[in-house]
Amino acid sequence: MTSAKPAAPAAPATKKSRPKPAPATTMAGRVRQRLSTRLATVVTIVIAVVWTIPTIGLLLSSVRPREAINRTGWWTFFSDPELTFANYQDVLVNGRLGSYFLNSLVITIPSVLFSVGFAAFAAYALSWMNFRGRDWIFIGIFALQIVPLQMALIPLLRFFNLGVTIGPITIALPWSEWGVSPATAGFTRLWFAHTCFGLALATYLIHNFMSELPKDLMEAAKVDGAGHGKIFRRIALPLVIPALASIAIFQFLWIWNDLLVALTFSGGTEQSAPITQRLSEMAGSRGGEWQRLTAGAFVSMVIPLIVFISLQRYFVRGLLAGSVKG
Repeated sequence: MTSAKPAAPAAPATKKSRPKPAPATTMAGRVRQRLSTRLATVVTIVIAVVWTIPTIGLLLSSVRPREAINRTGWWTFFSDPELTFANYQDVLVNGRLGSYFLNSLVITIPSVLFSVGFAAFAAYALSWMNFRGRDWIFIGIFALQIVPLQMALIPLLRFFNLGVTIGPITIALPWSEWGVSPATAGFTRLWFAHTCFGLALATYLIHNFMSELPKDLMEAAKVDGAGHGKIFRRIALPLVIPALASIAIFQFLWIWNDLLVALTFSGGTEQSAPITQRLSEMAGSRGGEWQRLTAGAFVSMVIPLIVFISLQRYFVRGLLAGSVKG
């Protein structure tokens, strides 16, 4: 008889090592991975602090008395604090900045809605509708971005004031003959101008996002009997909301902070002029009255900050929306 071989000793238990995270395969994943390192976090914090210092100085200067602003810098507030809200009362009540603030809201919100809305329609048509001359129209829209805005101010102003005539035929009457009030005419001119100036860039950017939507998804919707209107409302728009929000933020900031177009088309009256025009008037030719300027500037910053913070998540998603391929 042969004896059975002894069993081999069991291998010592070893501690299981954690699996290494799989490397990011998309552009968005690689960007997110690089921005998550400690060095990137430290650099981001430093940039945020440096970027915030002027805003803090503006805020502290807006609540300091005039004598303190003329005597020392805003950084001395921590050693010798002096607070007053008379500057805000001065600019909002005596300086009538409140009415100009409302004018800026009336100017900016419709202008953003018009430019982004029309651009979304145009971007869908240029992306998913086949018609003759589509590529040439897109090239023309792209080329319009090269034309400086200042070159279109005088022709557009002549269109508003004199209308359009070809020989004895009148194509469009001057806007003064439409029987509207000066305030309404000022707002309408600004809506028209801002929509025209922002339409080319908005259409180009939205087209870049909308043209990357899956073609199979569009074809499946057509097979199910959906027309272009339903596809645009139910499929295209929900998928490009981050891009629309990003473009709306840029449009809002540009229109809110605009002064050149406002000086040209608003009429310069309190009924239709934006807040930027009033701030330029408060500055004067020598740039005095610092306590009023700081308070007025901070009032003008409130709405853009609210808009940016409330739409920040859509803004970040819009920046990474096109980075889905490795």
